[in-house]
Amino acid sequence: MKTAVVTGASRGIGQAICLRLLSLGYRVIGVSRTIHQELYENEHFMPLQADLSKEDTTLLACGMLKDKSVSILINCAGFGKFEPHEELNPQTITQMSFLNLTAPMLLTNALLRDLKQNSGYLININSIEALRASKFAGVYSATKAGLRAFSDALFEETRKSGLSVCNINPDMTQSSFYDALRFEPSQNQDEKLLGSDIADAVEHILKMRKGAVVTDYTLRSLNFGISKKKS
Repeated sequence: MKTAVVTGASRGIGQAICLRLLSLGYRVIGVSRTIHQELYENEHFMPLQADLSKEDTTLLACGMLKDKSVSILINCAGFGKFEPHEELNPQTITQMSFLNLTAPMLLTNALLRDLKQNSGYLININSIEALRASKFAGVYSATKAGLRAFSDALFEETRKSGLSVCNINPDMTQSSFYDALRFEPSQNQDEKLLGSDIADAVEHILKMRKGAVVTDYTLRSLNFGISKKKS
């Protein structure tokens, strides 16, 4: 049984991906600050609690995963804060940069040898903001553009090893990502993505012929919609 590591596994897109991987017969290690065994009633799921916005706990998690012979790493954990740049708290900038970009690079660094030896998959769950410039999203867009560049460079670096590297760029997806924000996806089904849509993309990537690699996978809702929350 092959082993997959998924960050941000306790809810939203990460949880949807974990459930899909378990249904496909993978052993899944789910990483999150709040993850626990009871969240997944499956003997092949293992929780690993770690705050990936902090260096010490991220490095500890990297060390704990090094001996797991991982075949799939899916970096999904992340958060965004969308404000005029001068109004952002410096700690928010630091935490967003670490969680969205530095932590995935550290986890990849720790697991890359296993991923290559197992002809595995590195899948970075990114954002549509990696492909465009939006106001009030300077730091978030920079972290996501950086993650996309990292994915592209690593594909070129490892392409003879059998490792498949893919960057998934979803548009607005219904999830807990928006809980602390002033806006959220529309309630109309054709104006948002669902976590299951991202899980579909992951499954598609894993089921493709190994000689073909989707390096950049962008998902958009059929129509655009956004809802502003009441103050």
